[in-house]
Amino acid sequence: MSHERLLDKNDTPTLDSMEKHVGARSNLWRKVHKYIQDKYDYLPEVIYFTKDNGWTIRYRRNGKTLCYLFPERNSFSALIVLGKSEVEKVEAHKNDLNPKMLDIFNNTEQLHDGRWLWIKELEVDDLASLKVLLTAKKKPKERET
Repeated sequence: MSHERLLDKNDTPTLDSMEKHVGARSNLWRKVHKYIQDKYDYLPEVIYFTKDNGWTIRYRRNGKTLCYLFPERNSFSALIVLGKSEVEKVEAHKNDLNPKMLDIFNNTEQLHDGRWLWIKELEVDDLASLKVLLTAKKKPKERET
């Protein structure tokens, strides 16, 4: 793994310490969090994922998980698990994915519990494609004016 994740199960990070860990990508980190909170009303939960992936922020409501965001030193990654119906929604919008996200989508096997899309080292260019994937999970709410 090229970026250091927060792996110590006995050292629970805060949202602020996670953002500091992301460092150079903290502006993008904040944009992704703001988008999710504005469009989905999901609250971030800090949870320990696994010994290899460490601490993450999970966006979950009513027993359904939208996504996970994994802070890394000067970077971060995302995990979005798509069920079969959600995969079909993405298939219909594949032209809206950038080459990196399209490659991840096309080369991720559909398992019995979903297609686990690991998006490593998110970049600004990935934001629009990330929104397409999140929309397949749950339609974003319209902004009230």
